[in-house]
Amino acid sequence: MSPRALVAAAAERLRLAGVASPEHDAAELLAHVLGTTRGRLPLLEDVAPPARATYDALVERRAAREPLQHLTGVAWFRHVELAVGPGVFVPRPETELLAGWAIDRAREAGERPVVVDLCTGSGAIAKAVADEVPDAVVHAVELDEAAYPWAVRNLTGTGVDLRQGDLATAFDDLLGTVDVVVSNPPYVPLEAWESVAVEARDHDPHLALFSGDDGLDAIRTLAVRASDLLRPGGVVGVEHADVQGESAPAVFAAQGSWEEVRDHRDLSDRPRFVTARRTLRGSRSGE
Repeated sequence: MSPRALVAAAAERLRLAGVASPEHDAAELLAHVLGTTRGRLPLLEDVAPPARATYDALVERRAAREPLQHLTGVAWFRHVELAVGPGVFVPRPETELLAGWAIDRAREAGERPVVVDLCTGSGAIAKAVADEVPDAVVHAVELDEAAYPWAVRNLTGTGVDLRQGDLATAFDDLLGTVDVVVSNPPYVPLEAWESVAVEARDHDPHLALFSGDDGLDAIRTLAVRASDLLRPGGVVGVEHADVQGESAPAVFAAQGSWEEVRDHRDLSDRPRFVTARRTLRGSRSGE
């Protein structure tokens, strides 16, 4: 049976199951089974029965809404490859914009910029910064005991200082010295449970998804901790839900340590992340 016919049949199966990107996922799964890339599938004439059986089993799991990345074991994020699977949040393409912002700000900070990634999860943002700003001193922290080993796996050999701990208390040794703080924290309101995509709701760790009744609990903590970590004039960038385009910036505006608070939209023109600059004077601690 040809790859084209296999992918077409699988894509229809995934479409009926409600998968958002059926053609892409069907092709990606077949490429994974055959050890090739989607672009090279048309060069193949036939798929042997054992490979077809393996493919059919993976398509069945994807139709049950198991994340594609869990089935392949890999997620791409900007220019880096990440190992992912059960227990760790699968990085989304939208977060690449936040990572790009952090990379640009690190480059502007001069030699040996200090960057902290709070709630690193798989290590996606930290690894991207280390990859694209080789002279940066990158630190990352993750609380979840299930996610932390994935971050260890992805950040080993990158030079990133990875620690396990709470974003609210992490990096006491860096207070007042950081140039860029970046985070993709949990931000889904508990009341929005039913609206979360099946792949995320049933397979991503809830510690990485939900953050209080309004989804802003972690962001409130971040606004305080980032103000302590950053040097005066340092910057913070935090992802949020598309319905938090006003409420997330309001957290930073009300905290008292921030100026230049502004929100940024993603490629679909939806509110996606907030950035702010640490004031040159004043802080939570009253410095």
